[in-house]
Amino acid sequence: MAADAHPGGSASSAACPICGRAAEPRFRPFCSARCRDQDLLNWLDGRYAVPAIEADPEEDEPEPGQGA
Repeated sequence: MAADAHPGGSASSAACPICGRAAEPRFRPFCSARCRDQDLLNWLDGRYAVPAIEADPEEDEPEPGQGA
């Protein structure tokens, strides 16, 4: 089996999301520990964010005369 092949037999063609080089199986999906750590730092610094819609607090309260 080739050194860059996956156990399933197909070669890795994924690129590192930080620098674009070929991903290393040891650090996948990154190419190195440096890129892996940079990605973590980006999350911790707030450079990445998952969008959220904040609920209106009034929607959570039951209307007078209803419910529990």
